[in-house]
Amino acid sequence: MNSLRHHTTNHHRIGAAIAGIAALGTLLAGCGAGTGASGNSNSSPSSQTISVNNVEPAANLLPGNTDDMAGWKVVTQLYEGLVTFSDKGELIYADAKSITPNADASQYTVSLRDNLQFSDGEKITASTYAKSWSFAANAANGQLGASLFATIKGYDDLQKDGVDKNAQLSGLNVIDDHTLQVTLNAPDSSFPYKVGDVAFLPIAESAYRDVNAYGERPVGNGPYMLEAWNHDQNIELKPNPKYTGPRKARNGGINFVLYTDTQTAYADVESGNLDVIDTIPASALASYQQDSNLQTFNKPGPGFKSFTIPQKLAHFQGEEGRLRRAAISHAINRKSIIDKVMYGTATPATDFLAPTIAGYSKDLKGSDVLDYETKTAQNLWAKADAISKWNGTFRIAYSTDSGNRELIEGITNSIKNTLGIDAEPYVLPTQKELSSAIHDRTINAAFLQGMQSDYPYPEGYLMQAYDSASADGRGLNNGDYKSRDFDALIDDAARQTDESKAIGYYHQAEELLFNDLPVIPLWYANVTAAAGKNVQHVSFNYMGVPKYNELTK
Repeated sequence: MNSLRHHTTNHHRIGAAIAGIAALGTLLAGCGAGTGASGNSNSSPSSQTISVNNVEPAANLLPGNTDDMAGWKVVTQLYEGLVTFSDKGELIYADAKSITPNADASQYTVSLRDNLQFSDGEKITASTYAKSWSFAANAANGQLGASLFATIKGYDDLQKDGVDKNAQLSGLNVIDDHTLQVTLNAPDSSFPYKVGDVAFLPIAESAYRDVNAYGERPVGNGPYMLEAWNHDQNIELKPNPKYTGPRKARNGGINFVLYTDTQTAYADVESGNLDVIDTIPASALASYQQDSNLQTFNKPGPGFKSFTIPQKLAHFQGEEGRLRRAAISHAINRKSIIDKVMYGTATPATDFLAPTIAGYSKDLKGSDVLDYETKTAQNLWAKADAISKWNGTFRIAYSTDSGNRELIEGITNSIKNTLGIDAEPYVLPTQKELSSAIHDRTINAAFLQGMQSDYPYPEGYLMQAYDSASADGRGLNNGDYKSRDFDALIDDAARQTDESKAIGYYHQAEELLFNDLPVIPLWYANVTAAAGKNVQHVSFNYMGVPKYNELTK
């Protein structure tokens, strides 16, 4: 096996990562950049500004320091990277003309397009990218996205105490203004997707003179420029006339109105004071799609939802455990729970990825274990009882402050009614306590978990959540699932230079997961959103965020 076994990149996550476990929210393996390419970039742009909801960003508008969704929404409009992605997760070159691997995907040659520049006219070259990535990776600069660069040679040297803040990644070799050679620590076929992460966006030379000032008023190279940032009120963007990439603005600008709660934002959309809201508050989920005054949206998104059954739980080891996991999966009426508890705002899972991710599939071998089949579930449970008679209660943990009570009751009641066993929610007071119990491995129960990679590639879901290198507190494999066969397939995928062959290995790895079921797949969280009737071209990217550059009215 290659050296991927020896380290795992702990990608930063957007939003409340710890709370995400408890609330069936999302653990994010990286933070992707871009909002998808515009399919109508030749249309005449509108002069009108579009207002959309957001909250105050957690930090400054510096790509390497962005790990919250509020900041991500803005930063990805102010900057362009080497690549962006379609709303189905397909890779689209932006600043890059090509990204070419060597024979085993351990080294890449990046070729840049001609005449790239920041909004102030500063030229963008291979050196711009090498310096930007090294700045973000260097521990002396304290960037939250530093770990995203761990697969690049020389990263470890930049993590040492006392390192010069200007020290560069040794794996980056500037051949000429248009060519950057990147040497990795190990083969990684996902690299062309990883560079779409927000941390890999380029920053201008002025950033190094005063990072804090630059973060407040950045000079970017994306479809928009910063007009004003009125803290806790709004962030105004205007089109960047020097932008030549695939996401050209079709409107006169974006006004991010900063709210403290989604309920107020939703009321503003209803009253016509806000053009677009990208998250419907829980109080409106049951009724928003019937609002005739709005355009409403409810479509599959990038968030994979499941519950984890820890490998150490009694009755869940070996063949007995495999049979019980399959029985529990067959015992859950996913569609009924989605319809009755979630008001139809989720889509039943068919794999371990998500509909907006490259490699997503509806017909993998073994995926029928997700079908609601009571007789099959009962027969599998009986076979497990023949190995070792079941005793005790099957519990799924959640926290009081997560809002997941009805969801957990729906799942446990389905299991209880199908299998005839005691199955019940296990309640902890706070998300913090639940997260601590999960991380400390003291939970002694199953628990809800979500997964979302910020670059739309299978590695971000599978390596992070199920690889042995991500177990034992080193990643997002919180059930401590370990399989040499799975690890080998992930390594095989990493060595492929042909994307279709890499995805073939990832599919084999998923089929192994369907047999072992370290987590029980539930559904994909849908994008729930609304817009005024006068807003046109409302669509959503691979991250479930509106394509801001395409909005017009």
